[in-house]
Amino acid sequence: MSLDHRLSPEHEELRRTVEEFAHDVVAPKIGEFYENHEFPYEIVREMGRMGLFGLPFPEEYGGMGGDYLALCLALEELARVDSSIAITLEAAVSLGAMPIHRFGTEEQKREWLPRLCSGEMLGAFGLTEPECGSDAGGTRTTAVRDGDEWVINGTKCFITNSGTDITGLVTVTAVTGRRPDGRPEISSIIVPSGTPGFTVAAPYSKVGWNASDTRELSFSDVRVPVSNLLGEEGRGYAQFLRILDEGRIAISALATGLAQGCVDESVRYAGERHAFGRPIGANQAIQFKLADMEMRAHTARLAWRDAAARLMAGEPFKKEAAIAKLYSSEIAVTNAREATQIHGGYGFMNEYPVARMWRDSKILEIGEGTSEVQRMLIARELGVVS
Repeated sequence: MSLDHRLSPEHEELRRTVEEFAHDVVAPKIGEFYENHEFPYEIVREMGRMGLFGLPFPEEYGGMGGDYLALCLALEELARVDSSIAITLEAAVSLGAMPIHRFGTEEQKREWLPRLCSGEMLGAFGLTEPECGSDAGGTRTTAVRDGDEWVINGTKCFITNSGTDITGLVTVTAVTGRRPDGRPEISSIIVPSGTPGFTVAAPYSKVGWNASDTRELSFSDVRVPVSNLLGEEGRGYAQFLRILDEGRIAISALATGLAQGCVDESVRYAGERHAFGRPIGANQAIQFKLADMEMRAHTARLAWRDAAARLMAGEPFKKEAAIAKLYSSEIAVTNAREATQIHGGYGFMNEYPVARMWRDSKILEIGEGTSEVQRMLIARELGVVS
């Protein structure tokens, strides 16, 4: 596999297009949405018209016929300006639509993917539960077959894109049986929004990502057709592990974007802010901070692009995805802290983007597998644990 991660002309054109959109459309508007805890429907509609929600999907299902690198490039450029917008796209594509693309029947793909690819509809992925976050195998939500229907009961938490006005479905993991050794058989089932018994709670009050939608979901005797099973019965656990492996590359690209955005804002501020008769960027202490921040963002970019290249080449990528996610999320937190420090008191004011980046960075070490889980995965791939 080539280690040359320079972009093709097509990928570079996409990157520049999204960069321009982020600076010209997202940046001027997102602060107000963020502080008011409002979902930015107007911006999301524009992203849909650009085809961003369909980037990695085939044209026959309404997609753009691109690849996973294209999606990750878009995520990085959006996150350089705002993470709420970036996570809305990431969750809609890699968690909402990708399971249907990877594991759905032809009928399911044709029913759901065109609207998901256009951004007309958002999908969500109901995995996490209140009592089993990292222990996804401890799922307690159940789905019992009753004739031609599944009857679902349980609760999911921290689910992105699950309660917007344009949310159309949630793919839910649920226990559908027991294996001979007593372990649960977990399956994935599509639950359309508005299904009786499916309740969406009010949005969480969050530290960051305040312009994205995150909610708790509850299922009380929710009935859906047996045909809403996604993939094979009892294979849901393996399916969502694959989805999470891919999603870690996307989250790494997002984290890299936040880290690079911290560099962008800090370089700008260091040139404009004067103290003791000269720009603060003339001080070696600030220069060294900026150099270290750029080094981290550059290295994180190489890590996620390497993992994406392996994924697209059909090669094993689990370890590389875990490395990329672990490293990029932790350096995003570091860069956000350093950017706030460079900005001084202004870095603590919400009118400055770095304050938003500081608030948004921490969840990157938690969502789609905590840093501790990533270290476990890397160690397991090395063969040092069973």
